[in-house]
Amino acid sequence: MKTIIAISGSLRQGSSNHAILEFLSSQLPADVNYTFYNGLIDIPAFDPGLDTDTPPAAVALLRQSLIKADGFIICTPEYAFGVPGSLKNMLDWLVSSSTLVDKPVALITASLGGEHAHASLLLTLGALSANVIDDATLLIQFIRAKFGPDGHIKDEETLKNLQGVLSCFLKAI
Repeated sequence: MKTIIAISGSLRQGSSNHAILEFLSSQLPADVNYTFYNGLIDIPAFDPGLDTDTPPAAVALLRQSLIKADGFIICTPEYAFGVPGSLKNMLDWLVSSSTLVDKPVALITASLGGEHAHASLLLTLGALSANVIDDATLLIQFIRAKFGPDGHIKDEETLKNLQGVLSCFLKAI
């Protein structure tokens, strides 16, 4: 059984990014364990002085979860032309641990624009030596227009693109 960790860059429940990750979970075969990581809010601000063999408990738990996973999916908005602070902070805690070295990653940026956060995350994940799967990256612009009033994705092209990302990611893991 494969294990995927899903991480939303948005802390807001009911966000478009959460909805995308929920959609992806509904598309998975039964032999995939798909877990939502909900601990972003618990991770303290990065402090290199605390990044020791015994980091803060939330950081240690994150690292253990990611080590056990076969891969992870990030779905994030863009805030002020950049990566949401809580997501960037989480990634900063992973630099010294080599947790993401060669770990397969799918990256979805879903926002009004998103190109700045998407590019920045590709650089950050590269610095972490993560294995970002080229065909499992997607920038979805004008995300709110892609959802119906029921909170589900209504745009057929977006649905097709998300299914393509997931298919490529599953092949990679």
